[in-house]
Amino acid sequence: MDLQAILGNLLSPMILAFLLGMLATLLKSDLKFPEELYLSLTIYLLIAIGLKGGYKLSLVPFSEFYKPLGVALLLGALIPIWSFAILHYLGKFNVPNAAAIAAHYGSVSAATFSATLAFLDAHETAYEGFMPGLLAVLEVPAILIAIFLAKSLDKGGKTGSLSEVMRELLTGKSTILLVGCLAIGLLAGKSGWEQVAPFFDAPFRGILMLFLLEAGLVTGRRLGDLKKVGGFLIGFGILMPLLHALLGLAVGKWSGLSMGGAMIFAVLMSSASYIAVPAACRVALPQASPTYYLTASLAITFPFNIIIGLPIYYELAQWLYGGS
Repeated sequence: MDLQAILGNLLSPMILAFLLGMLATLLKSDLKFPEELYLSLTIYLLIAIGLKGGYKLSLVPFSEFYKPLGVALLLGALIPIWSFAILHYLGKFNVPNAAAIAAHYGSVSAATFSATLAFLDAHETAYEGFMPGLLAVLEVPAILIAIFLAKSLDKGGKTGSLSEVMRELLTGKSTILLVGCLAIGLLAGKSGWEQVAPFFDAPFRGILMLFLLEAGLVTGRRLGDLKKVGGFLIGFGILMPLLHALLGLAVGKWSGLSMGGAMIFAVLMSSASYIAVPAACRVALPQASPTYYLTASLAITFPFNIIIGLPIYYELAQWLYGGS
């Protein structure tokens, strides 16, 4: 592990802002973001990712995109299956809780994705422009797999109807904005992107810094729940992202991605949703405990990935690609 790389990542403004938010909560500061501002920051990031990804996708022939897309969907379906098996049969979580946690880890985190783009830009590492397309398609499969597992293995339990869950997923702000703005960027192309780039490109890291400051405040409020979730879930929230990242790097290279693209692919595989999937789980798996799935994704995996994971994945990607 390159401690210098981790230290360098820790000293970036975005990560320092996240740590400041956690510290403010631990010190019981009155610092807080209005809900409307948090939503505005989330909307900005989703629009920026979608627009730029759509524009970049307009420059890429489908022959370069279909292979990463196919393996992303395959892993997006498999990760919740083996995560559920580990949580239910080894961790002894009941079916609803195991399914809900597995859904979070099979889905993706737009915030971690945003931090990864900023990390790669800071290291002047190129990556494929169509990666936001993979982010968009990976929002949905995991929760559908989780519902199927819950309905199959917990026949007496209560699960939301598939139509309700699909409506929650497909009309949620993250799906609407990512997919919609991806389409806008794709249709508008380079000339359209250039019209909005001054607002959605240059300020991106500054907005991300504000978002991570608020995320730090939220994470700090959930740290107290760590003692409730137990050592198994804490270990799961750290080890599974590492294993999924290694798998993502290998599969990313196999599918023809560049080093930067493979690192983003690894982050997509290793991250855990804490925006889109919790809302769907409230509908699909109402008996599952948010203490488990929110604490695991937000208080364990998210800070691990953005503070320690990113430099580790970058170093592994460099090694895999021969130091390129």
